[in-house]
Amino acid sequence: MSDALLVVENLSAGYGSLVIQHDLNFTIRRGEVFVIMGASGCGKSTLLRHLIGLQAPLAGRVLFNGEDFWAGDEDRRAALQQQFGVLYQNGALWGAMTLRENICLPLAAYRRHLQPAEMVELAALKLALVGLAGCDELYPAQLSGGMRKRAALARALALDPQVLFFDEPSAGLDPISSQSLDELILQLRDSLGSSIVLVTHELPSIQAVADTCLFLDNQSHTQIALGTLQELLADGPEQVQRFLRRGETAHRMEAS
Repeated sequence: MSDALLVVENLSAGYGSLVIQHDLNFTIRRGEVFVIMGASGCGKSTLLRHLIGLQAPLAGRVLFNGEDFWAGDEDRRAALQQQFGVLYQNGALWGAMTLRENICLPLAAYRRHLQPAEMVELAALKLALVGLAGCDELYPAQLSGGMRKRAALARALALDPQVLFFDEPSAGLDPISSQSLDELILQLRDSLGSSIVLVTHELPSIQAVADTCLFLDNQSHTQIALGTLQELLADGPEQVQRFLRRGETAHRMEAS
């Protein structure tokens, strides 16, 4: 059995006549952390929208478990999307709802066979998985930035997805909270067996969690590197190496 979970074939991503990225080809495998990186404005979040089925490809295909995401009707696409969990950059929690109510939303929509008591129990379990046990009745405004990210992650886990997508998860977090979130990502990958797709330009996160890295270029508007972090540092194109070594450059300038 192939370990390929998401396969992107000759994908052009964009909006209408505006092509942001073209000729993208890569595979996301079961149980790996796949990092999409590049400079701001290169199209990382646009590509993410195509991967989770919010945006139709301008050309090419996105296959999930061998099935073309856009070959079926809207109902079939919605069924496939239930295998995805998404942590948006700002968390996107409903401020007027408790954490429990936020997590129960997707359960009520897509797991209608569950009784209310079962949903409450599942919400508590998901919060415990992300280190927020006992926080069920808190509201998002009562949480720190790092805790809100974890709460949003608990909601992303509600339907037991095969793939978890993170859009700039470290945005707005201090270094300690960011490191803690990176550690949680690895724990979830190891304990749940989920594939992780991480959109980021944060070097510490890339170094901490990446199994495979895809580099998008905002000049040629296509991918220019794909491989492990070690492979890209050793043999990647010059601009990819500059991107990955920019922290070392800053450190040398401070020391001189």
